[in-house]
Amino acid sequence: MEMRKQKTTVKRILGAIGKYKMGVFSSLACAFITVLLTLYIPILTGRAIDCILGPGNVDFTGMWKILVRIGVIIGITAVAQWLMSHINNQITYKVVKDIRTQAFNKLEALPLKYIDSHSHGDMLSRIIADIDQFSDGILLGFTQLFTGVLTIVGTLFFMFYINPVITIVVVLVTPVSLFVAGFVAKRTYRMFQKQSQARGEMTSIVEEMLGNQKVVQAFGYEPEAQERFGKINEDLRIWGLKATFFSSITNPATRFVNSLVYASVGIAGAIGAVYGVLTVGQLSGFLSYANQYTKPFNEISGVITELQNALASASRVFELIDEEAQVPDAPDARILTDAEGQVVLEEVSFSYDPQVSLIEHMNLEVQPGQRVAIVGPTGCGKSTVINLLMRFYDVDFGSIQVEGTDIRRISRESLRASYGMVLQETWLKSGTIRENIAYGKPDASEEEIILAAKGAYAHSFIERMPNGYDTVISEDGGNLSQGQKQLLCIARVMLCTPPMLILDEATSSIDTRTEIRIQKAFTRMMEGRTSFIVAHRLSTIREADVILVMRDGNIVEQGTHESLLLKNGFYAQLYNSQFAV
Repeated sequence: MEMRKQKTTVKRILGAIGKYKMGVFSSLACAFITVLLTLYIPILTGRAIDCILGPGNVDFTGMWKILVRIGVIIGITAVAQWLMSHINNQITYKVVKDIRTQAFNKLEALPLKYIDSHSHGDMLSRIIADIDQFSDGILLGFTQLFTGVLTIVGTLFFMFYINPVITIVVVLVTPVSLFVAGFVAKRTYRMFQKQSQARGEMTSIVEEMLGNQKVVQAFGYEPEAQERFGKINEDLRIWGLKATFFSSITNPATRFVNSLVYASVGIAGAIGAVYGVLTVGQLSGFLSYANQYTKPFNEISGVITELQNALASASRVFELIDEEAQVPDAPDARILTDAEGQVVLEEVSFSYDPQVSLIEHMNLEVQPGQRVAIVGPTGCGKSTVINLLMRFYDVDFGSIQVEGTDIRRISRESLRASYGMVLQETWLKSGTIRENIAYGKPDASEEEIILAAKGAYAHSFIERMPNGYDTVISEDGGNLSQGQKQLLCIARVMLCTPPMLILDEATSSIDTRTEIRIQKAFTRMMEGRTSFIVAHRLSTIREADVILVMRDGNIVEQGTHESLLLKNGFYAQLYNSQFAV
């Protein structure tokens, strides 16, 4: 199974490299020139040695010509090697860029269900750490594998040219080196794969602890966190040690085999020189070839170790790339423009887990401009309705229609652009306050941005910031209070003024005084716009046109605030529980 997976990974890598055929051919040409000239030097060296006939009997003229030729060849070889390395770098980083782009694009195309059910740290590790490991391995492969294989083939050719019999001795010893490399390769792949998995788990727990350090300290979770980290760290140590151990066997083992080859050539060549089969110069060249022949086995064995690590990392990246993307928009999907805000839910059923029912047979008709409040206890399905309206998740049964069209027949981009959304969980990017407010409308003018900030009652605190609207805030607005971050998120929606609004506990982190102002701003913004308001504080939704009371995934009551209180049902219980003395 692992071998099949490894072969598939290799094929995909070769397919990614195949896009740059010209670069590969150029690299191979440079490698061929480098190897050919490098292997030609021992022949010239042998001829130079043969020019030394004895004491006082040296052919200096012939030797000088040979030395000049060697110098020129060394210069050309150096240029070819530099070109080959440069081309290999270009190919490697282009391939890595392509794969990283594919992985990130897939991340953007994955359904929210996958994102919610998988470790964010592990996905982060695949896109960053695993691709870096892959990059290192493939670069070594390009640089050494090509030249190594060509050197082996070339030295065999030149040795066969000098003396076929001794060459056969070399070839007979070669399988031992190949056996050693193959033995190690089979075992290191699994080790490196486990090492990559452990590295992903470690990234995940570190990201989790960093992002929630206040909660960790507030609940005294440090010992448990250290225990979890210690276990993963120990797993990483064990698999890393095993991978390093097996890979470290390769070099001494192949060096031992290489020494056998060199000794065999030396003994056979010396016997040949004694009987006049070889000249001293030819023996010198043959020994040089024997050394050059065995050297690539050391390099290739090292490359194989790195390639095992690279393949293990690449397979994890390809697993992410191969994940099933969200259902694409239909080819004839409607582009929603100038939506008036008519929303209809017909027999909608949905659950995150097929074994646990949540929303069943929900029906709702919302007219343009209506303000619809959704209330109910925690876990009743309020936020799930929002996820379905935005098509973060698709319904299991039934349909949701906007402007008379099933939202599965509307492009996601145009559907979501028709909603303005303010969530309880704030999200801001690293950048200036101006860039964050204009996130959904990058071409907004300065006046529009300031007007939106004033409407969200954020202008006053922005003006007090060191650089006003040009103040750079850290990732997720870490240098702002929770209330200030929420005001910026509200300003971002006010700038876009979409035809429909979703307010999911939009004022949960704002003080009471500011909340009253924001509610007034929301009232102005909601005029003529279909609005869905999710709230736990029932005092904030008294003015809603329709209040949907949810319980266990079903709408159990529906009406205005006053009519629901008169019914003295579940809504009345919820409302009175919040104001009971």
